Amino acid sequence: MSAVLPRPFLSLAWSNLAAQSAEQLSLAAVPLVAVLALGAGPGEIGTLAAVQTMPFLLLSIPLGLLADRMSRQRLMMLAETLRAVSLLGLLAMVMSGQLSIAGLAILGFLGAVGTVGFSVAAPALVPSLVPRDMLARANGRLELARSAAYAGGPALAGALVAWAGASMAFVLAMLLSTSAVLLLWRLREPVRERGAARHPWLEVQDGARFVWRQPYLRPILLCGLAWNISWFVLQAAYVPYAVRALGLSAQAVGVTMGCYGAGMVVGALLAPRIVGAMAFGRAIQFGPATSVFAAGAMAATLVVPSGWLAGSAFFLFGAGPIIWTITSTTLRQSITPGAMLGRVSSVFLTVNAGSRPVGALLGGIVGAAWGEPACLLLAFAGFVLQFVVILWSSLHELRRVPQPA
Repeated sequence: MSAVLPRPFLSLAWSNLAAQSAEQLSLAAVPLVAVLALGAGPGEIGTLAAVQTMPFLLLSIPLGLLADRMSRQRLMMLAETLRAVSLLGLLAMVMSGQLSIAGLAILGFLGAVGTVGFSVAAPALVPSLVPRDMLARANGRLELARSAAYAGGPALAGALVAWAGASMAFVLAMLLSTSAVLLLWRLREPVRERGAARHPWLEVQDGARFVWRQPYLRPILLCGLAWNISWFVLQAAYVPYAVRALGLSAQAVGVTMGCYGAGMVVGALLAPRIVGAMAFGRAIQFGPATSVFAAGAMAATLVVPSGWLAGSAFFLFGAGPIIWTITSTTLRQSITPGAMLGRVSSVFLTVNAGSRPVGALLGGIVGAAWGEPACLLLAFAGFVLQFVVILWSSLHELRRVPQPA
């Protein structure tokens, strides 16, 4: 195996780091600006969050179809340019003093459209840039960038807003987004064959049907669905539970939740060793198994109230599932026909994003009716379910990455 990833992929990797950092900066800065400058409450912040997640549900499939019909490099450049324009709009609103919840929501929606376009095209582009035996390593590099952005972006945004004002956070995010576009411009995408264009609905059906009928992809999709619902059930209850039952201060709650990003970074760094130490199918199951231990640790705080135990749970939630993301993405890239990669990626993105509001709503209902401890137990049951789904699948038979489709 070559010791160095190909130069075109390195351009994609650096672009991904810049784009992910810009996204996390803006996602953290927008609600801070809404609260500090506009006095926004939970209702307004919830509305902003809902609007920013809407493109994942509405546009993942259409943009996945575009990723299979046009240059994926060009689609990513257009998507990231749209995000840069939305950040420029946010900066203009702050500098002109014309801030409004509606304006933040509209520009947040546009930025999220850019995120969706980048997210469906990037994994579809990777297999054309790196040799097959380096796919896992390449995906690990991309996930390490995402983990670093997730861990550092919110803290950096908070510091910039507090020390230099909201404008500096948006300036930095815009510069990072523009850098991502320039790095993509340097990338040379290999020419690929495209089949005859069919009706868009038929092509979308092809992608969804392929995922459902593929014996490895279907359990991965169902496992991801159960994981995301369970995770957002837990998220809906954790902050009030940590304050009321664990007696944590606001700062301590933030530290425990920050352990999630730290776990992601550590997991991404250790991924090559973990994946290399076991059969590939078992490496895919490693993340769901770790999530059960993490959920068990969180449920154990019902008996032993401890911020350290809660922080350990968040760390495991970050470290294990990042291995899942790397290995499951590598498998998906390997067994999916190249002409269908965009649509297949969009199916996973749509299901994962669509399950999040379901989990948050379920957590809110259960928490209101029976209290936060019931949410913790329900989340634990959901994480057990996602592990059972993946454990009983045929993935355990995989010794190595299967041959390309």
